Amino acid sequence: MEKNALLNHEVVMASSDKTTNNFITKMKKEGRLVKIATKIYTTNLNDTPENIIRRNLFFILGELYPDAVMSHRSAFECRPTNDGHIYLTYNYTKKVSLPGITIHLLEGQKALPADYPFMGGLHMSCSARAYLENLQTGYSRDGVSKCLPQDVIEEKLDKVLQTNGEDELNKLRDTAREIAGQLDMADEFKKLDSIIGAILSTKPSKILTSSVAEARALGEPFDSQRLKLFSILMAALNEREFENFPEPNETDAAYNNFAFFESYFSNYIEGTEFEVEDARQIIETRTPMPARNADSHDVLGTYYIVSNRKEMAITPTSPDHLLDILQHRHRVMMSARPEANPGMFKTQNNRAGETHFVDFQQVRGTLKKGFEVYSALRHPFARALFMLFMISEVHPFSDGNGRISRIMMNAELTAAGQSKVIIPTVFRTDYLSALRQLTRKDNPEKLINAIQRVRLFSYNLRGDNFEEMRDYMERCNAFKEEDEYILRF
Repeated sequence: MEKNALLNHEVVMASSDKTTNNFITKMKKEGRLVKIATKIYTTNLNDTPENIIRRNLFFILGELYPDAVMSHRSAFECRPTNDGHIYLTYNYTKKVSLPGITIHLLEGQKALPADYPFMGGLHMSCSARAYLENLQTGYSRDGVSKCLPQDVIEEKLDKVLQTNGEDELNKLRDTAREIAGQLDMADEFKKLDSIIGAILSTKPSKILTSSVAEARALGEPFDSQRLKLFSILMAALNEREFENFPEPNETDAAYNNFAFFESYFSNYIEGTEFEVEDARQIIETRTPMPARNADSHDVLGTYYIVSNRKEMAITPTSPDHLLDILQHRHRVMMSARPEANPGMFKTQNNRAGETHFVDFQQVRGTLKKGFEVYSALRHPFARALFMLFMISEVHPFSDGNGRISRIMMNAELTAAGQSKVIIPTVFRTDYLSALRQLTRKDNPEKLINAIQRVRLFSYNLRGDNFEEMRDYMERCNAFKEEDEYILRF
């Protein structure tokens, strides 16, 4: 290798090539090259050996152990463990220490035709081989095992099924059957076959250790990532103390005034836009506008639910009860939109922008698991906010999910004698942004703070006089759509 080419690399490897070794000797004398490990030199004189090796790890491994196979857990993780362990199948067994990295060489079968060429002269175990390797009977060395835990393997297999269907899972099993003999992993294939069979409900489920895989086998799969989000929100809510805001609208007139605006704004946010007077006439006459029958029924359907104190005092007492409440309220709210399958959970996946909601096959299981988290919350506002996020995040229906999530939130507050919450038009961007912060960044604080703020605004909406309530909201910018306005009170 020429001098300039060598200097273009952060890492230079010693070899049997005389020119390269002479160059390394010369550059070391000039202080332009430093040794950081056996056979490993660097032109970077500022960074730590640990960082340099991490950054160039696959190149280094390929140079030190040509044609080795990244295997076992490393085939899935594609990086060292948090403690710096990485596993390669090679010609012999040995443990090698580099700054910040421990290389575990495991004697075994070289790359098979099904394995993938990887960077730096390495190969990567194909999926079927990686599953077999990780089902070996292993033990922990240095506090870490070469194999991922079985429950993790089960969850990965469940994800294959969820993403690409039963055919892909069967294809993986067929490939594993073909290569098990070459790898001397007949026992591991037998175990893999049993796990896949259990997930597909064609074999006993006793072998399963993952709650995700067990739920799939029992016919109620759930979204484990969403469950983690629910747990994050639950923990943040239980850490706080929330003020009580007793329901101020005790008369029927006052409660109905609030319910009107609750229905009006909840629909407006979702794109069903009416002038206040038009919406008021629809609700007071119970008559839809001739040219906008379905839109009118959206407002009416929401109002029928949120103005009914008895209905709004019902909160779920069990996982199945939660599903029943959701389906009943959706059926009422979406009665004029048969294309939305009123009262039926979605039968295909939905999304909003870059956010993909819970897979339609996992709706029931995710809601039921979510109910278990919800049950651990103490304060009515905490339960209300959790219900808002859970329903929004699952998106269980083909349409009307935002409205249902806000209805479920306010039912929690009504049942506890607390003031309900309205999300006015001017607050739409803040509200949606707060939801996304938790969905995409695991950050619940913005959502908690946003709903607390709008809760205080909503607590001031009170009284029997409809015009006074509307005038107050006008002064608060509640009806404004432009970005330059903020919610005031």
